[in-house]
Amino acid sequence: MAKSKIEEFSQEESRLADIAKALSHPARIKILKILSEMDVCMCGEIVDLLPLAQATVSQHLKELKRVGLIQGEIEGPKTCYCINTNSINEAYSQIQNYFDTINKECKRSCKTNKK
Repeated sequence: MAKSKIEEFSQEESRLADIAKALSHPARIKILKILSEMDVCMCGEIVDLLPLAQATVSQHLKELKRVGLIQGEIEGPKTCYCINTNSINEAYSQIQNYFDTINKECKRSCKTNKK
């Protein structure tokens, strides 16, 4: 039986791709910055700081939470969000290791022909 395409990638590669996808929208980058500057933040507070609708901000928060970069605790009818520092540190390490590896490999494989 043939393998699915997703089975061809390691867990590490899949995790790194998930992180990259979560970071691939400028609104999510801004949300992480906002949360890093505050202890905790409600969705409505984030909406007030961005030129986006509440539903759009909620979808971005959902994606960041899905990959674990942020945490959300329900407080009554609202959710209180904060940075998941353990996950941020892990993501940082994974991204740094990935680019370190690529950089080393590139030095061996990318030759320029000067004329």
